[in-house]
Amino acid sequence: MDIAHSVAEILTEHVTLEVESIDRMYLNLYVPRLQYEGGVVGFFRHHRGHQFASSALMAPMSTAFVGAIENFADLHGVPLIRFEKGQRKDDIAKQHFARFEGEEGVVFIGKAQEKTPVLRTTKRRNAATGQSYAWLTRSTGMVNHYYFYIWDRDFGPLFIKFGSYFPYTGKVCLNGHEYAKQQLRKRGIAYQALDNGIRSCADPKRLQAICDGLGAEQIEALTRKWLGRLPQPFRRADRDAGYGYALSILQAEFSLTQVLDQPVTGRLFFEQVIRENLDLGRPDQVQLIFERRVGKRTPGRFRTRVLTTGVVPTLHVSYKHSDIKQYHKEGRGLRTETTINNPRDFGIGKRLTNLAVLRQVGFQANRRLLDVERISHDCHIGEAVWRQVTAPVQVDGQRAAALHFDDPRVHALLGVLVVFALLPQGFANKDLRQRWAHLLGVDPSTITPGSMSYHLRRLRLHGIIVRIPKTHRYRVTDLGMRIAVFFTRALNRLLRPTLAGIMPEAPPGTDRLRRDFDRLQAAIDNRIREVKLAA
Repeated sequence: MDIAHSVAEILTEHVTLEVESIDRMYLNLYVPRLQYEGGVVGFFRHHRGHQFASSALMAPMSTAFVGAIENFADLHGVPLIRFEKGQRKDDIAKQHFARFEGEEGVVFIGKAQEKTPVLRTTKRRNAATGQSYAWLTRSTGMVNHYYFYIWDRDFGPLFIKFGSYFPYTGKVCLNGHEYAKQQLRKRGIAYQALDNGIRSCADPKRLQAICDGLGAEQIEALTRKWLGRLPQPFRRADRDAGYGYALSILQAEFSLTQVLDQPVTGRLFFEQVIRENLDLGRPDQVQLIFERRVGKRTPGRFRTRVLTTGVVPTLHVSYKHSDIKQYHKEGRGLRTETTINNPRDFGIGKRLTNLAVLRQVGFQANRRLLDVERISHDCHIGEAVWRQVTAPVQVDGQRAAALHFDDPRVHALLGVLVVFALLPQGFANKDLRQRWAHLLGVDPSTITPGSMSYHLRRLRLHGIIVRIPKTHRYRVTDLGMRIAVFFTRALNRLLRPTLAGIMPEAPPGTDRLRRDFDRLQAAIDNRIREVKLAA
């Protein structure tokens, strides 16, 4: 069996199906005008005409709503199940969905007690008159929630959850891959399922078009359709007065699935990628993948985690409340998945109308991660490129000094370029100066802009960077990225470990230095032979 040895080869020659799709979406279902105390007061006093707003007025609404849910279950013959503590709701749902034979409908209703924000009434006293009055305050309480597990003809399995206490907030949970499967069935397009995904499809282009077509409009229509069929706590008059439900994004997963023709190749490839990219969680790498600046005040822990479930490893890269996960799915597909838990981490609003912008962030993060891995794993350069870098060059009458491998300033420069390589807007003189000074361990103020311009010119004439037209910014070329990764890895993973193993800490004499360098050359030759044998 021919096993591929590079990321580039895997991703270009051994992928049989590539699908980019929204995966799971978890949406808030809420009434905008009832999310603050003043809005609740307005609902009871101005809309419903009560003298005061208090929790005593909420109790009858809750009783009526719960009664309507129980009547709905009896009328339609829908099982009403209480979830016990420790039960996995997904496991119970799978069992019921497997037995469902209709085209669409409510499969069962689950009931669970969960902590949720609520409004309570407290008594306050007017300091001037001494009279007491009711006052609404925010609190939390254990409230019964009702899960409507639904099979929809367009979306497949999903659920809509309601809290049974005012203001009756809820959740909608759906899956983009299940939507795609339903659409393929309706169109008569043959496919083979992958757990929470698709393994093969008779018409891959049509499949991708279906996934691209899932957006805010379709999700909004789905929600309105089922809100019109399920019991609601608000009357028609309430909804007509502007007290209707709206949707916001609580959590969204954006996935890229690449199905491989050789499962063993994919597993070997993935494990190599994990070993090569354990530093992806560093802030300088995270800001490249998510295209967001990471500063001292950026919340969250920045880390790379490698978790193992059984024998299947997963790679996690975190940014604020978001996470990129990569794993080998069912031994057949490479799944790269960005989960965004707070759209505001990227300067995007939470309303469902922002889904198109948010999906662009998620899908781009997936692609950038693969770009980093592709170049990182396959960064070798040839003899001609080595000479191009380590010898002086002359381009259009302009001469640039060599970038010597043994020059620490060169390694610091190239190390910074690895950080900036995937920034689409490029970098400026000031950006490079700040990070270069940090790697050299000097104060940035000691490096003049003119000195930095000299080094930018060297990098440009050697083909490592190019200037973005009509700007004072630069971007790293593909060749430049390969050179930068090769130089930094050759130093950090070959030369430094070998020197540490054979060179003593004390300064050697002349004869001893010659012997040590002979040992160094032999060690390097041995390491190169080991690498070739491993490949």
